[in-house]
Amino acid sequence: MPLKWVLHWQPNAGTTVNSQIINEVTQVVESINGIKEGRWKATITFYKPLLRAGFGGEYPRDFLGIALPEQPNKYYLIIRPLRIVLEADSTITMIMEKLQSYKQRVSLNFEGFQYQLGDFQLRVGKVLPNQSENLRGIVMEVEYLPISSMEKARQIMEEFMTIWDQAVLKRALPGHFVHMEPNFGEFGLGDQYTSQHTAVQYAAVMAQLIATVQGRN
Repeated sequence: MPLKWVLHWQPNAGTTVNSQIINEVTQVVESINGIKEGRWKATITFYKPLLRAGFGGEYPRDFLGIALPEQPNKYYLIIRPLRIVLEADSTITMIMEKLQSYKQRVSLNFEGFQYQLGDFQLRVGKVLPNQSENLRGIVMEVEYLPISSMEKARQIMEEFMTIWDQAVLKRALPGHFVHMEPNFGEFGLGDQYTSQHTAVQYAAVMAQLIATVQGRN
């Protein structure tokens, strides 16, 4: 499948994310001839085990569940401390609910618009808690459609991001998008890109957003 980078917006010191920045970023996409194609949405849910009386040992653990728009029939489970990522059928969420083995602590939605730009597909979106308009962050997916090898696509992706950064600089926005590539090898993932790579990137972005919020407090 095509390779993608998932980036998060890093506000400048003393500034925060707001809806005006989202508007400006979408204008940047359109200024470099991005064609709007429609809406998209991904969701991350934090799950916590429901420990019953008499349960011993250190398992089960908290984990992240991730729903991706390009794989509507799949669900991705990540236990970050153990570097485990699993792909499951989307019905796993119903099974967990019926077994009452885990409960949802909080869900975050990543949602916005999708754009086509030559061989690239861009998704720009807000990060919002479920059933809330309290903006927690901004993310961008950059997908390069012709190539699935991360190493082969790296130079092209870096060149695209240079063009993107120049376009953002022209608008003097109070921040920039950051790409922090996880160590996919730690999760048992190779050079050929899969949806599990995307799930791991979203988990890493989530950790960065939490760190940014905590750093401001």
